Amino acid sequence: MSIATGDKIPAVTMKVMGEKGPQDITTDEVFAGKKVVLFAVPGAFTPGCTVTHLPGYVVQADKIKAKGVDTIACLSVNDAFVMDAWGKSQNAEEILMLADGNGTFTKAVDLEMDAAGFGMGTRSKRYAMIVENGVVTHLAVEPAGGIEVSAADAILALL
Repeated sequence: MSIATGDKIPAVTMKVMGEKGPQDITTDEVFAGKKVVLFAVPGAFTPGCTVTHLPGYVVQADKIKAKGVDTIACLSVNDAFVMDAWGKSQNAEEILMLADGNGTFTKAVDLEMDAAGFGMGTRSKRYAMIVENGVVTHLAVEPAGGIEVSAADAILALL
């Protein structure tokens, strides 16, 4: 059963791009003592993620942070090199680009998606969550093909 409102974020390690290459970042570093909007996408550089999902958060970042959000994070089952390049290509300086390369976080929250039919293996479902001090206060998982309930505008309206 997937993570739900009221659940604590599981303790796992992901990657971010640092000055000297990929570096570890724990869920405690991302979520402890903070209000975080996390949105997950099936794949960096894919059409829906690149044309609609990430750009919405780039455009709305200031308004989201003005609502008391400490961190806006984008997660995908991609490596840190890809997430870093994608973030730079989308002017996503205000967004923490989290690489869940092995799907550790995605598996721990049980939000995996089988994208083998697209040649992409196991990926993350598209979703967004609001997390306060490591506890999920809102979770919006998209039905296949949708970008509505997890879109920046929808999350901003909930803050």
